[in-house]
Amino acid sequence: MNYRPFGKHGFDCSEIGFGAWAIGGSWGPQSDADSLAALHRALDLGCTFIDTAAGYGDGRSEKLIGQVLRERAEAGKGGRVFVATKTPPAPGDWPPSPYCKADERYSEAYLRDNVATRLANLGASKIDLLQLHTWTRAWNRNPTPFRVLRQLQREGKLGLIGISTPEHDQNSVIDLMRGGWVDSVQVIYNLFEQEPAAELLDVAKECGVGVIVRVAFDEGVLTGKFTADTKFAPDDFRGRYFQGDRLLRALARVEEIRKDLEGTGYSMPQAALKFVLAHPAVSTVIPGIRNVAQAEANCGVSDLPNLPEALHLKLRRHAWRRAFWYGGK
Repeated sequence: MNYRPFGKHGFDCSEIGFGAWAIGGSWGPQSDADSLAALHRALDLGCTFIDTAAGYGDGRSEKLIGQVLRERAEAGKGGRVFVATKTPPAPGDWPPSPYCKADERYSEAYLRDNVATRLANLGASKIDLLQLHTWTRAWNRNPTPFRVLRQLQREGKLGLIGISTPEHDQNSVIDLMRGGWVDSVQVIYNLFEQEPAAELLDVAKECGVGVIVRVAFDEGVLTGKFTADTKFAPDDFRGRYFQGDRLLRALARVEEIRKDLEGTGYSMPQAALKFVLAHPAVSTVIPGIRNVAQAEANCGVSDLPNLPEALHLKLRRHAWRRAFWYGGK
């Protein structure tokens, strides 16, 4: 496993992190036994960064992570594991509309109560990184929630403070980075979604902001394992993500990527992760991991050679400006 600086914050983290959404739920059937084994295996392989959220099984993911960290400490396998979690806004539009009020969706009372729940679920006295799970550009001129979080930081309840970008306006966090409001950003960046390379990632590097990359496999299609016959369980959110003709359109583009990888020695998921890691601003990428085999496959990518420059440049052609999946995009 290779390690990278987490922005300017004085520590290195594993460049392959553990995305813990699936172990909480919403990705089809998942046993706690598989989840616990996956977490232990990833940490044994040198993973030191775990990303979770309140919404991942209504705290189920956080509780499993807390259990594993306690088990490892009791077994003398403590080590330094950095855990990032997320607080959603109070109920309302997702993402927040331009007319939502920051002090209503992320009020001080709400944030304090939510942070207390995150700490209880993790069994921790301090959260390494607390991220707001979504945002709206409308709040940039008066980012009240971050003032509250900085106070919680001064009280010793939080380590770092970050934000998980709203899917369709990721650049809304650029002003927050330049204003010094956030210590980290979590962004969608993959072979299809390359817009962050235009400005966001470079600004993060300039400002010393840690960068966590999510959705590196575009919810699984960039692993190359889906086909036109793929069906998702009723409780698997990917059934909505790939609804209508979306899966077929994505598969057609995956086949073009597969052609570019022929003879390179990289599998589709390996290339997907290495493409993300090629950008120097990236601190860690957090593929979803739900069993031991996935832990081994994803963590093992760190030890592979970097993508040759020529291949990296070739793969840039697969950027897909699909916005909201408009027809023909």
